[in-house]
Amino acid sequence: MQLGRSQCRRTPDYNTAKARHLIDRYTDSATVVLVDLDHCKEINDSVGHAAGDAVLAATTKRLTAWAGSRAAVGRLGGDEFAITLRTGPGRRELRLAQLVRMLAEPVDIDDGPPVDVAASVGASSPDVLGTTDMSVLQRAADAALYEGKHSGCAVLANVRHTAMPSINGRRAGRPGTHSLGRAT
Repeated sequence: MQLGRSQCRRTPDYNTAKARHLIDRYTDSATVVLVDLDHCKEINDSVGHAAGDAVLAATTKRLTAWAGSRAAVGRLGGDEFAITLRTGPGRRELRLAQLVRMLAEPVDIDDGPPVDVAASVGASSPDVLGTTDMSVLQRAADAALYEGKHSGCAVLANVRHTAMPSINGRRAGRPGTHSLGRAT
């Protein structure tokens, strides 16, 4: 999905340094969340690129509102976003379910009817995985996201998700990974 110039300025890139700081500071109550919007190409093709841009801008606002001002929230590229925030183990699943519901709300478009949207959500946390290594946490969240792709439910990674092969920190077999290098 291509972003218009004005939309790019309103969609911040993910701040990895801030995310690492949150992981280091809040270890067992930190959560790394990856979000992948579902069916964005179809939105662009059926409703237009302006509608796709509006969906990305609305997603950014929703993620920021959900995570709060102290979280690291940003766009990884295309229709993928990352969040690192402090949320304790006792509230993690409830908060992730809340996020999925929030992201499924239709997006109002200036010159047309609301656009139905959905997102796949994967998350990981140091207390579950036993590591604060950001690349492991992101890779596990990515694997969890793809395990639950199009299910309408967030998936919290477990140790099994850390063993999935990856290419440059992304799940092997994921679109765009075939030319990046070999699986590790």
